[in-house]
Amino acid sequence: MAARILITGASTGIGAATAREMAPGNTVFLHYNTSEREAGEVAVAVKEAGGTPHLLQADLSEKRGAELLAEQMNELTDALDLLVNNAGGIVKRETLDETEWDTMLETFTLNAFSTFMVTRWMLPLLRAGRRPQVINLTSVAMRTGSPTAIMYASSKGAVDTFTRGAAKTLAPQIRVNAIAPGVIATPFHDKATSPEQFDQFKAATPLQIVGRPEEVAQAVRFLHESTFITGATIDVNGGMYMH
Repeated sequence: MAARILITGASTGIGAATAREMAPGNTVFLHYNTSEREAGEVAVAVKEAGGTPHLLQADLSEKRGAELLAEQMNELTDALDLLVNNAGGIVKRETLDETEWDTMLETFTLNAFSTFMVTRWMLPLLRAGRRPQVINLTSVAMRTGSPTAIMYASSKGAVDTFTRGAAKTLAPQIRVNAIAPGVIATPFHDKATSPEQFDQFKAATPLQIVGRPEEVAQAVRFLHESTFITGATIDVNGGMYMH
């Protein structure tokens, strides 16, 4: 049966790959903030793959961003089966000695608060969905720590903790899981990671390669189709973190 899927940050990278992976036969709501052209290209790909795309714009770093996104969703659908909280990023690389309040607040707002509030505002639609689930994107950085992105890693750690709390709170009706990608070749790194740092990350990965967005998207599909998993975090990192 066709699923109704909302993906935040769907214009590039993991979000776009997830949209393409989940497109066939499904209705895919594609959230973007400023990348309208890229989001439009993803919508075309979704349609070509046999899905029904809808574009939604909202700035999730703003206080009312998640609420505005929910208002748009309520105009388009009366239920939601899968929410993929993918929007996020590194605001600024800095050491702990350099960390400033504004960067800390902006980082947590973008990565953690947006995930919390999008989930909160989508609950009525999720409760009306079929086998509803929330999948949050965290990061291997919250497993290993990151000397130059400590606030980013910390904000993703908050999302990981939120995942388990929400899973218990919303069970048995709504499942909540997370995926922690390792180093993935996406536009995410274009501004935040130098070529030298990228090579260091690759060298620190036992498989000696970086991941592709499609490999994370495959993990989203796995969780979507697995009905006996909740409160889990799936690591997709080439062995950078093992447990």
